[in-house]
Amino acid sequence: MMTSISLNQLLVIYTWFPLAILILFMLLIARFYQKFSGKQTYPRTFLFPLICFAIAAVRYASVDSLIGDPIADMVVGIAGFVLAFLCIRLYWLMVMNNKGL
Repeated sequence: MMTSISLNQLLVIYTWFPLAILILFMLLIARFYQKFSGKQTYPRTFLFPLICFAIAAVRYASVDSLIGDPIADMVVGIAGFVLAFLCIRLYWLMVMNNKGL
């Protein structure tokens, strides 16, 4: 029988996979744009938030609750900030910087 703790662990780990797919998709977009435009997009930097979210997911799965772990909360916050910065920078390079073309 599955307890609430094991169900919580299962959901935390498996919700990481769709997030990983989206981040890897952004990495591929950045790599594609860098290859064909010649502008530096640093696609490998998208791996940092991916790894940070994985660390936080494992940490959340190892404790009894989804919130209240200060280390995992801080790692998620840093990863979210870095991911938001990378996405906004990629948007700026792709859309806003090419208005004159």
